[in-house]
Amino acid sequence: MPAPGVGPLSPLRRAVAGPVVSRTVAVDPANLPGDLLRLLPAEGGLAWVRRGEGVVAWGELLRVETDGADRFADAEDAWRALMATAVVRDEVGVPGSGPVAFGSFAFAAGSPSGGVLVVPRVVVGRRGGAAWVTTLDLGAVSAPPALRPTDAPAAPGAVTYDDGALSAEGWQDAVRRAVEAIRAGALDKVVLARDLLARTGAPLDPRWVLGRLADDYASCWTFAVDGLLGATPELLLRSEKGLVTSRVLAGTIRRTGDDEADMARAAILAHSSKDLEEHEYAVESLTRALGPFCSSTNVPETPFVLHLPNVLHLATDVTGVLRADGDAHVHPTSLGLAAALHPTAAVAGTPTDAACALIGEVEGMDRARYAGPVGWMGADGDGEWGIALRSAELDPADPHRLRLFAGCGIVAASDPAAELAESEAKLEPMRSALGS
Repeated sequence: MPAPGVGPLSPLRRAVAGPVVSRTVAVDPANLPGDLLRLLPAEGGLAWVRRGEGVVAWGELLRVETDGADRFADAEDAWRALMATAVVRDEVGVPGSGPVAFGSFAFAAGSPSGGVLVVPRVVVGRRGGAAWVTTLDLGAVSAPPALRPTDAPAAPGAVTYDDGALSAEGWQDAVRRAVEAIRAGALDKVVLARDLLARTGAPLDPRWVLGRLADDYASCWTFAVDGLLGATPELLLRSEKGLVTSRVLAGTIRRTGDDEADMARAAILAHSSKDLEEHEYAVESLTRALGPFCSSTNVPETPFVLHLPNVLHLATDVTGVLRADGDAHVHPTSLGLAAALHPTAAVAGTPTDAACALIGEVEGMDRARYAGPVGWMGADGDGEWGIALRSAELDPADPHRLRLFAGCGIVAASDPAAELAESEAKLEPMRSALGS
C-alpha cells in the first residue's frame, strides 16, 4: 500500500519512505542569536520572523508542489495526509513548535508558479520566553544540530535596474485604463502591480536582504520561502486555537522623513476620502470572506494609521472566533482559510472577478507568487499567512537576477503620476535591502 500522499496524482515530489517523525525540544533562549536569521545557511533557508520572534528552518525533507485553482486544497490535503501518520513528540507546545511546513502560492490560478509547501529538516523558533528546535525525518529520529550563527553574508555589489513588463509611462497608461473602467461602472477598485528587474554585481545571498529587511522593518513579517523573500506589513491571517486575526492595509501615503511633517501626513491620510474608500472596500472584502467560518467577528469602526519607515498605511485589525461544526476539535486549517480569503480587495480589487479580469488585461505580466499567501502551518493546521508584498522573486537559474514587485489600489479618484510615486515608495524596502 503506498505511503500517505504518494500516488500517480500526488503533489509530493519526493518518495515518502516511512512516516514523518518530528521531535521538538526546548533550548535556552540565551544560546540563540538575537537575530534568528543568523542561523540560516546561504542557500535553502526558510523564514517567518517579526520583532526577533518566529521560526527559521533549513534542509528540505519533503516538497509538495501544486498548481491551478486547486493549488491550496491539494497542498492542504497532502499536509493532512502526512500529519495523519506522523510521529510527533513536542516538549514545548507553543504555536510554531512541532512539525511545520512553509508555503507560498501564486496570486492567479493560471500562473505556472503554482504553489509549494516545503517541509524542512530543522526548525528553530522563539516565542515569548520559549525557544525550541524541531528536527524532522522519515521513519527515524534525528538528533538536534548545534545551533551556531553561520558566516555573515557578503554584499551583493553594485545593483542595476531595468523595466519589468511595463515602463513607468506604460504602467501609468495602465492606471489610466483602470480609472476609465472604474468611472464607467465596470468595477469599484482594482489593484495594479508593477515589476522591476534587478541585477546584482555579485551572486545574491538572500540572507543579506533578509537581515536588512528585518532590521529596517521590524514591525513587518520578514519571510523567505522557495526563492520568494520580503517583509510584508499585511497579515492575511493568523489562526491559533480557534481564534483568527487579520490585518488589512489599504490607503497609502509616502513619508517625508520629517517627523512633524509625517504626523501631518498621517492626519491627511486618516481623512482622505479616496484612501478611506479604498480601505473600506478591502475591509468589507475580507470580513465577507471570513464570515462563514466564524461564529463572531470584531471589526473596528475606523482604521488606524500604521507607521512604516517608508510609508504610512491605513490599517484595520479584524478578529474572529472560528466556528467548529460537528466535531468541536475541528476548525478550518490556516491554509484553508487563506484560500478562502485570497485574493482580498487589498491585492485584487472589488468586485473580485471584475478586478482580476482587468488585471489580466492591463497589467502585462504574471505576478507569480507576488501578492499571494506566504507563511507557515503546523501539524494542527494553525499557522500564519501573510500577503507576499514588499517582496522579490529570485531567479533560480541566475543568482544575480531578481524581480521586485509593488502594487497600488486604483479607484475613481486615482491619479496615474501619484500612483507611480506610491509604487516607487513601496519598492523602496527591497531596493534599500539590496544596498541601493
